[in-house]
Amino acid sequence: MAHPTTASLTPADLWSDVEKVRAYAPLVHSITNHVVMNLNANVLLAAGASPVMAHAHEEVVDMAGIAQALVLNIGTLEPYWIESMRLALLTATARGIPVVLDPVGAGATPYRNQSLALLMSTASPSVIRGNGSEVMSLAGSAIKTRGVDSGAAADDALGAAQALTQATHGVVCVSGATDHVLDAQHRWARLSNGHVWMTKITGIGCSATSLIGAFCVVQPDLWRATVAAMAFWGVVGELAAEQAQAAGQGVGSMQAYMLDALQLMDADTFTQRLRLEVAAW
Repeated sequence: MAHPTTASLTPADLWSDVEKVRAYAPLVHSITNHVVMNLNANVLLAAGASPVMAHAHEEVVDMAGIAQALVLNIGTLEPYWIESMRLALLTATARGIPVVLDPVGAGATPYRNQSLALLMSTASPSVIRGNGSEVMSLAGSAIKTRGVDSGAAADDALGAAQALTQATHGVVCVSGATDHVLDAQHRWARLSNGHVWMTKITGIGCSATSLIGAFCVVQPDLWRATVAAMAFWGVVGELAAEQAQAAGQGVGSMQAYMLDALQLMDADTFTQRLRLEVAAW
């Protein structure tokens, strides 16, 4: 393994992608779950992107036809929504726009696994983001998830992530205390920002997936785009938790501080806080 270095990817590189999202307002079509829809849309708006949440069969193909990225999240899946995802995925793939998949709860139930198998056989996503258990399950590892919570550490899922990058020729992000972003060219970024309170707010991981979709529009190197989105989100969560704690507040206020940080964070704050390592796997 190469010694970790940040020489090939600097904080300034990643911050330039943050600025591109703010300037370009990429249109991200999200077919996501009921629990997180509002937060995901607000996160995209605060970051500078333009969200659209559409799943009706009558318009999903048209919407995927004008969007600049597609995000698929199976958190509250049902047959109607899975068919919406399949139709949108076909359209997005034909157009060549980025597709980001969040395999929420992969491995928890046979139906969830069957739905993911259908989507993966329809077309390979550009980026997959999940926790350790989800990535291991999606890669076919023998693991049983505990609902949508991870039963495996991100580090435990690295082999599965490597296998997935080879199978999809895309990017895989394993979220955890340290986030890992790998691609089929054997690039590997490790991000150590964030805060444990992020695990106490529903939709934080799903919002990370939505952000990746926005960053993939403005940065054609989808590995770098995923690293930039996860880096930004990690610093946002870290800063917001500190602000809430300093004010004697908890995770309810932290969520609002996260939206503020998405909108208002500056380059110096990002650069000073970012903890990034880059290596080859």
